[in-house]
Amino acid sequence: MATKKPHVTPLHDRVIVKPAAAEEKSAGGIIIPDTAKEKPQRGVVVAAGPGKKDEPVTVKAGDTVLYGKYAGTEISIEGQDLLIMRESDILAIV
Repeated sequence: MATKKPHVTPLHDRVIVKPAAAEEKSAGGIIIPDTAKEKPQRGVVVAAGPGKKDEPVTVKAGDTVLYGKYAGTEISIEGQDLLIMRESDILAIV
């Protein structure tokens, strides 16, 4: 499923991320119920702001990133569940 770019542009050092789907099965093949699924910590950058005056944003749309467990604010844009967070909440580009 392709992620289309939303008609929203984040400001300053904010980044919009589409979280990855939660794991359906464990490594041993056990199906995980919805109540026990962990919040994903990986996602794809959908849009990035221009950065601060002296610090440009280093991530770009299409990058797969790892972020903190409780990072960002959940938003819904055009029917998509997304996260908006500061670039400093992103831990790594995968």
